[in-house]
Amino acid sequence: MPGGTDSKSGRIGAITTGTREAGRLPVLFLHGVGSDKSVWMPQLAHFGGDRMAIAADYPGYGDSDFVEGATRADYARAMLGLLDRLEVDRVVVCGLSLGGIIALEMALFAPERIAGLVIANSFARHPEGEAIYDRSVAGARDMGMAALAKARAPMLLGKDPPEGLAEEVIEVMSAIPPEAYVLGAEAVWRADLTQHLHRIACPALVLCGSEDAVTPPQLSDELAAALPSARREDIAGAGHLSNAERAEAFNLSVDAFLSDLDEKP
Repeated sequence: MPGGTDSKSGRIGAITTGTREAGRLPVLFLHGVGSDKSVWMPQLAHFGGDRMAIAADYPGYGDSDFVEGATRADYARAMLGLLDRLEVDRVVVCGLSLGGIIALEMALFAPERIAGLVIANSFARHPEGEAIYDRSVAGARDMGMAALAKARAPMLLGKDPPEGLAEEVIEVMSAIPPEAYVLGAEAVWRADLTQHLHRIACPALVLCGSEDAVTPPQLSDELAAALPSARREDIAGAGHLSNAERAEAFNLSVDAFLSDLDEKP
């Protein structure tokens, strides 16, 4: 069922599926800088069968209102505002790339509301973040989003992506307004949460595609080592979009993590 919310950061478009079954925690899915909530359709279909599953757009992305100068803190507050509107008290947040950064920010802002984190293909700080940010901004402004998407898509995927996925990635990325993409790029590539990770006490699952060239597995190793209560797994044969490239393996890993968190009768 489609949904949305008005928050301090504008109207946030969201898709929710499933019901709130007793003992089963809701899951909020957060996308990367070159994507939108549609990237989580394989997860909404899978997890929405027995729990509430939510995928949302950041300000300026998809169905959400653009907010001039929005920061990653604004993104995190907007997602917490969405949970308020949906009357969700506690949630597991599953974020990929930029979504992982926002998930960590949410855990820092409102630890009492975060039952667990799934951080996929992300990091606390990217060693080449500033250079990637500069290239992202130049590409969006000089090439336009369609040309940038065509150039970027092959870098995001592993050696053997599912048929049609590259075309989907290009289509979704091409539709992102350049001004929103630039803000998203700053939110992810200029992030540095290394000094705050010790404060995140909730259980975490850190995933990475084994073939990820954008945020290599070593960055996930470092993130998992710095979080107080994290376990680390690779998604074999996946690149940067591990949830879409190897959806079944991704879902199985998250399923096992959620089963440990769900309230037992």
